[in-house]
Amino acid sequence: MLDIHFEELLRQHLPFLPADETLHDNTSLREYGLDSLGTVELLSTLEAEYRIRFSEEALTLETFATPALLWRALSTMRSPTG
Repeated sequence: MLDIHFEELLRQHLPFLPADETLHDNTSLREYGLDSLGTVELLSTLEAEYRIRFSEEALTLETFATPALLWRALSTMRSPTG
């Protein structure tokens, strides 16, 4: 399950997702309109909002493939052991 704040931030970068439509955890972020520039902007937003830094290992297409995968990576970075 996604954090509501995370979902709100993510929606700001998904131009093909209408405000009244459900964000599905396992739908490709590309299907929602996230392109390479949007990915960089989203990365910057998440790092600033959550005060974390994505490691080089986390900067992959797979990390940004779906909301669920991105949330999992972010949650891992935010955990005390992450």
